[in-house]
Amino acid sequence: MWFWVFMLFSNLLIPAVMIVVGWFFIKNPPKNINGFYGYRTPMSSKNMDTWKFAHEYCGKLWWKIGWIMLPFSVIAMLPLLGKDSGVIGIVCCVVITIQCVVMVASILPVEKALKKNFDSEGKRL
Repeated sequence: MWFWVFMLFSNLLIPAVMIVVGWFFIKNPPKNINGFYGYRTPMSSKNMDTWKFAHEYCGKLWWKIGWIMLPFSVIAMLPLLGKDSGVIGIVCCVVITIQCVVMVASILPVEKALKKNFDSEGKRL
């Protein structure tokens, strides 16, 4: 039972982080372009306008995706209650892998939105 609880907690980490960081990016994005934290891509780092846009867009996207993934992560764990720890471990690894792929894939719509709203120099269209 404790392993199941631990793996449930592990499955909820990525959606929870996406929700918290998404909210943080919307409400309090990094004030300056930096190489330490934030949504850092060549396009988002062109100037402060692209930096702010990217953080707001990414924040909204992560907020939504996090809330969508959260219940699915719980639902994926419910049938595993009382199952063998090997089965629980495998299913949790699959769920976490899917969550990571979704999180990394969220870069694509943000970059598409940046290219739609800014030219290659970072000036608004």
